[in-house]
Order: sequence, then C-alpha cells, then structure tokens
Amino acid sequence: MKNFSIILVVLFSAISVCAQNFPMKISGYTQGSTYHITYYDSLHRDFQKEIDQLLKQFDESLSTYLPSSVISKINANEKNVVVDDYFITCFNKAKEIWKNTEGAFDPTVYPLVNAWGFGPGKKQKIDKLLIDSLLTFVGFHLIELKGHRIEKKDLRVSLDFNAFAQGYAVDLVSDFLVSKHINAFIVEIGGEVYAKGKKFNGDNWTVGIEQPIDNKETENPLKAIAKLENLAIATSGNYRRFTIENGIKYAHHIDPKTGYPTKDNLLSVSVFSDKCIVSDAYATGLLVMGLEKAKEYLNKHRDLEAYLIYADEQGNFKIYETPGLKTLIVNVD
Repeated sequence: MKNFSIILVVLFSAISVCAQNFPMKISGYTQGSTYHITYYDSLHRDFQKEIDQLLKQFDESLSTYLPSSVISKINANEKNVVVDDYFITCFNKAKEIWKNTEGAFDPTVYPLVNAWGFGPGKKQKIDKLLIDSLLTFVGFHLIELKGHRIEKKDLRVSLDFNAFAQGYAVDLVSDFLVSKHINAFIVEIGGEVYAKGKKFNGDNWTVGIEQPIDNKETENPLKAIAKLENLAIATSGNYRRFTIENGIKYAHHIDPKTGYPTKDNLLSVSVFSDKCIVSDAYATGLLVMGLEKAKEYLNKHRDLEAYLIYADEQGNFKIYETPGLKTLIVNVD
C-alpha cells in the first residue's frame, strides 16, 4: 500500500507538471481592439468568461464610445453621477502624471481629439479660431475629484482616458490572474503588455517593437525584441492612427498646449515599468514632448526606462534607449 501511494503521488506530480507545461491561451475583442492572454495553470482553468466580464465592466466605466458609461455621463454633465473605483484610479493616476510631465499628458484634450476626428464625435473644420476656443477649457487644473464626485470649473471640460485605458485594463487582468494564483503569464490588450514570471522552460516572455512605418491595417517589421519578466511595456506612436488632409499627415496625439497634433521626428516611444497604466501614460506624454524634451525628461527621471525611435534628417530610423534596457532589448537590425 505504501509503494502504491508513492506511485500515485509520482503519477499526480507528473500530471501536474504536464498540465503546467502546456499554456492556456485565450483571446477576444475589447475597447475597439483585441486581447491575447497566455498563462500556465496546473488546474488548466479557463478564465475567458471572467475576463470578458471584467473588461465589460471596465468599458461601462471608462469608454467614451458608450453613452451610458461613467465617463460619458461626466462629459455630458449629467447630475448626481457617482464615479466608481475604475474611474477614481484613472483620474488620480492621470492627475499625477499630468503634474509630472508638466501637462504633456492631459486627458482633458478630449474636445480637441474629437475636433480632429480621432474620437467618437464628428470631425470639425479646423482653424485657429476653433483651436483657440477649445483650448480655453483644456487643462487638468479645471477639474477635481471630491470623494466619488467630479467638480468642474468649466462645464465644457471633458475627459478621455483612452491614452492609458488599455494599459490599465492590462493591469486589471493581470491582478485577476494573480488572485487566481497564476504566477506565469503574459497579458496583451491593444498592443500594451504585462508579463509575470517566466515561461515553463525558463525563458523570458518576449514582445516585438515595430518599426514606425505608417500603416493602419497590418503589422510592421520589427525594430527590436524586448525580454520581459514582471514588467510592463506600452508603446505610443504616430504611425497607426492618423489622417491626411491636403497632403499633410496629422497624427492622433494632440499637444494640450497648442491644440494641434504633435510634429516631431520622434516616431515611437516604448516605456517599461512595473505597471502598464504607468507605461501607457508616460509613452503618450513623452511622445507629445518630442525627442529632445523626452530625452531630457528621461535623464532626470531614472525610474523610467524607455526605447525611443526617431528619424534623422535623411529619414533613417535612429534609436535612443535608457541605460537599464541594455539587457532587455535586442535590436533586430
């Protein structure tokens, strides 16, 4: 009987190892994009329904494309709107990064985003008069969170958390998996990623950083490969969402100070940190700053690691990366 028990223990151990050796993979659609999740679980559980429900609740709070969402009600100045924890987390983190970037990251650009045709609102005819008028109610100092309610100094102020919402969604899904005692996984939503632990074979999780070639539909060739362990990466660039009018390209990143899309030779910013909401927000802020200011900022804030792709005078891709990435990044070319 004792030997039989030992055999059973060995057998169950082998089954457990075998189950962990084959990762679970789930995918779906959310926030106008896709998500892909891979995780190792000895119990081989399928969390698709729970994650889809989590992402649905997230949209009901923060999607500007849902008229019934909390943020849409705030933007519409509906009375007695009580904000939820999702909204509070985003608001507080946005306020923090708005201060840290001296306004380069500012979710109150929403009226400008709509005017330029990058939001759910109807695109408007752009001229200096319109931009100047919209800028009068753009600024995060014009809106405050008091408890679970929003107070505006100007009722025309409205919010758009889309610049870092997908990063926050990655964190929420990651936290969910950790709560289920999953210690090795990678979560990707709309290109923003967090990876915990390592693969079963001991390798790091890897993600690609694309060449910033104008392309709205398909994947671009890779510029680099990043190795991740307990790390988030988010990328902002001007090569996916843009419009062209009269032969001029307008990217979807709006400078809150000028009201116009950013124009700079900085093409792509990838930020690494321990939280994807942080990486996502700073990637946007640094891109808005432009190359030189972004480099200055990174030199002063050593807690951030970033990989910048920019164009030289001949249009060739060049790289600027912070020192901590030397062991994390492998350049493809």
